[in-house]
Amino acid sequence: AEHQHARYNPLRDDWVLVSAHRVKRPWQGQLEKPPPEDVPRWDPSNPLCPGATRANGEVNPQYEGTFIFPNDFPALQPDAPEPGDSDHPLFRAAAARGVCKVMCFHPWSDLTLPLMSLAEIRAVIDAWAELAAELGVSYPWVQIFENKGAMMGCSNPHPHCQVWASSFLPNEARLEDRTQRQHLSQRGVPMLLEYAEQEAHRKERLVVENADWLVVVPYWATWPYQTLLLPRRHVCRLQDLKEGERDSLASIMQRLLIKYDNLFEVSFPYSMGWHGAPTGPYLEEDCGHWQLHAHYYPPLLRSATVRKFMVGYEMLAQAQRDLTPEQAAERLRSLPEVHYKRRDE
Repeated sequence: AEHQHARYNPLRDDWVLVSAHRVKRPWQGQLEKPPPEDVPRWDPSNPLCPGATRANGEVNPQYEGTFIFPNDFPALQPDAPEPGDSDHPLFRAAAARGVCKVMCFHPWSDLTLPLMSLAEIRAVIDAWAELAAELGVSYPWVQIFENKGAMMGCSNPHPHCQVWASSFLPNEARLEDRTQRQHLSQRGVPMLLEYAEQEAHRKERLVVENADWLVVVPYWATWPYQTLLLPRRHVCRLQDLKEGERDSLASIMQRLLIKYDNLFEVSFPYSMGWHGAPTGPYLEEDCGHWQLHAHYYPPLLRSATVRKFMVGYEMLAQAQRDLTPEQAAERLRSLPEVHYKRRDE
């Protein structure tokens, strides 16, 4: 653990360099500003708040739970034209169509997921599953993702996520489809189902678990406190979850996100997203090699103000991390499951 070594990521078919001793080096680089603690609960100028006016002139309803609406600045549109024919194989283009949605988790701007009730988190999960099923009828890939915190490019502090449905399989989906298909062919069991069983037995990278789910810092983690959320049974898509599994998912998400916030006693930034079997035309195909899972990629490394930068060697050679996944998991595992803002309640 104290000496540098490389670890293989079977899900992405690549490697990460682990250099645990580097976390001890002095730091005189960029310091981030901690996220603001004084976010107003309701702000009429915030376009995600109930009753606020968005950029396109539409007025939000006085919603009391989740609220879903078309992205006012979508990266994908359903009626985009075909690109012109290429005159050379090095200059290829392809059609890219789709729809982009925004989902507000809650009407209050100052309430993030770890501070919501289990019922409120369950409502978010149900809305995710409903959207995945609805858009999955027409589109082969539905990407649910949350960018939390300005450090991760979030332009609005109101608790929300985005859902992009595309007419194509994005790069990460194509890669995970290939690696999981190969693993099932070679070993006769879905990759992430076998991996979850191994991690549940080994315990050394386990962060939290319950009867239906477990969260681990994956053996091949790239980001310092990266985690992987896995179901214990074989399930391909979010919309396939049973009622009890949705309840236990709300619970384990809350526990994980409270630990994240407690790590540096700050509203912990991250990018997260769900990966499951493709939809659209793939609904008629055998996608048994897929296993539903969620990735959490938080950037913070040493404190609330020091982040991990993916530059230099990471951009030009391969990913590199500054502490072992086992060290990260032990630190997260040992944290309390009562949010630091509610310890006095």
